Amino acid sequence: MKKTLSIILIVLTIGISKAESLITAQYPDKIIYNGKEFDLNSNPLEPYFEKNPENRPDMVSTALWRGYVGHFEIIENELYLTDMKRPVGYRDDDGNFQEKWVSIYRMYFPRQEKVKIDWFSGILILPHGKMVQYVHQGYASTYSKYWLLEIENGKFNEARKYNNKEFVKFKKRQFELFEKTEEYKKLYAELKENDEYNDDEFIKSFISDFVINYTTKFLTE
Repeated sequence: MKKTLSIILIVLTIGISKAESLITAQYPDKIIYNGKEFDLNSNPLEPYFEKNPENRPDMVSTALWRGYVGHFEIIENELYLTDMKRPVGYRDDDGNFQEKWVSIYRMYFPRQEKVKIDWFSGILILPHGKMVQYVHQGYASTYSKYWLLEIENGKFNEARKYNNKEFVKFKKRQFELFEKTEEYKKLYAELKENDEYNDDEFIKSFISDFVINYTTKFLTE
């Protein structure tokens, strides 16, 4: 019951295409930060495709609902897209099914070597280190370390580094401060209106779990 409600809430708040990520682990986007590549538990290209749905690649599988893996890099304190890839299946010489990743970047940006993601404002989540717990659901697996990058209209503002326990504490404090804002009240009202079970505690817990997705800047010192 709660899983169904979660899917409904995700559809209503962050797009129907993202509902699949609730029930299947996803291929993450990638980002180069300080010269090192990280997985990215955020999808900075999504605002573009939400405004231009006719351009969205077809879904590859339930493990890649958005149809692509974006490759990003922080260059001179700005967030850039440098490539887009998707898996393509083929048969090898022995007739076995294989998969390779091919670039589809030029289909969308034929004249640009890189694209500044100036439509994105939010907090990027870069998990790394050891996996603490695997969860076969979206980006729900947890890790021993995290980088959080605050981005405002494509400009890199601030980075924070946390271990797993510090990350959990940050989310708790971020939620406590978000809960005091008008944005929270509006979001809560929207979710409550669409919750047939009228479960206040569940809605609050849901927003708390996804608070980094719903806040565009660090609210804590």
